[in-house]
Amino acid sequence: MKLAILGTGMIVKDGALPALKEAPEVKAEAIYARPSSREKAEELSAAYAIPKVYTDYDELLADPEIDFVYVGLINSVHYEYTKKALLAGKNVIVEKPFASAAREVRELRQLALDKGLYVFEAVTIHYLPNFAAIKEALPKLGKIKTVAANYSQYSSRYDKYLKGEVLPAFDPQRSGGALYDINIYNLNFIIGLFGAPESIAYTANIGFNGIDTSGMVKMQYPDFFALAIGAKDSESPGYVTIQGEKGYIKVTDTPNELRSFEMKLRGSGVTTHYELNKYSHRMVHEFQEFARIFAAKDYDRMKQGLDVSVAVLETAEEARKQVGVVFPCDEEKV
Repeated sequence: MKLAILGTGMIVKDGALPALKEAPEVKAEAIYARPSSREKAEELSAAYAIPKVYTDYDELLADPEIDFVYVGLINSVHYEYTKKALLAGKNVIVEKPFASAAREVRELRQLALDKGLYVFEAVTIHYLPNFAAIKEALPKLGKIKTVAANYSQYSSRYDKYLKGEVLPAFDPQRSGGALYDINIYNLNFIIGLFGAPESIAYTANIGFNGIDTSGMVKMQYPDFFALAIGAKDSESPGYVTIQGEKGYIKVTDTPNELRSFEMKLRGSGVTTHYELNKYSHRMVHEFQEFARIFAAKDYDRMKQGLDVSVAVLETAEEARKQVGVVFPCDEEKV
C-alpha cells in the first residue's frame, strides 16, 4: 500500500510519519506541501526516506505509483482534498474530522462507493484492541445507565487566542473549535459503541470570534444518557466511564489514546485491568488495519466505518449549530 502524505503539520510530524515506521505494510511514497512549505516537506522527506516531494496536487494525483492519499491538512480543506483524490481514482485516508458538514461526508461516502474506492476516517479509537475489548465486554455490564467521556487539554494556541491572535484551531473559517478538534474523539467513542443518539443538546463556552473553546454534548439514548466533554481552554485528566446495572468500565486515559481500561462487575469484588494495545504509538493499529482492509478487499468493514463517520458528523454539526458556531460550508447550497 503506497501512500502520499498531505501536509507537514503536527499530525504528520508527530503522528502519521512516526507511526508508519512501525507499519511496514504501508509505504510513504510521497509528501505534499504548498510551495511556501516545500522546505519543511523536503526535511521530512529526508528524515523518513520518502522518495518524492510534490507542491502540485494535480501532479501528485497523476502519479500511478500512489494507491492512497493521506489528508493531514487543516479541517476546512478535508472535503475539498478528499473529493479531488476520489475523482482522480485515488483511495483516501482523511484525518478527523472527516469534513465540516454531514452532507459532505455523505457525498464523499457515496462517491467512494460509486467508484469502488476506499475512504477511511483516521480516528484511532476504532482500530485499537482495547476498544474492541470494551465493545465485546459491554453485555456483561447489563443495562447501561450512564456514559461519560472527557478529553480536555489546554491548547498551546489558547494563550495567543486570548491576545486576539486566531490560529486554525480556534478559527471558525477553518472549521476549528473544541467540538471538532478534541470532543470529536468522545463522540466517536460513544457513537462507535452505541450508535447515533436519539437527541442531543450542546452547551459551550463561546469565544470572542464565535468559536467554541470548550463544551459538553448531552446525548440521549432510549434507556440512558451520555455526556461528551471537550475543552481547549482548560484541562482535566482524560477518562471514560460506562455504568451498567451489573458493573462498570473505566478508562483512565484520553479517549484517543485508550492505553488501558478496567472493568468491575457488581458483587465480584474483582477489578480486572486490560492493556491490549500492541504499540506505544496510537496510530500504528489504524494504519495496519487500513492496509489489511485494502489487501483483503474487505469493503464491508470500510462501510461500517463510514456509517460511524456519518453519524458522528451529523451529531457534531447539529451540536455546533445549536450554539451558533458557523462554518463557511453552512453558507453553501445543499
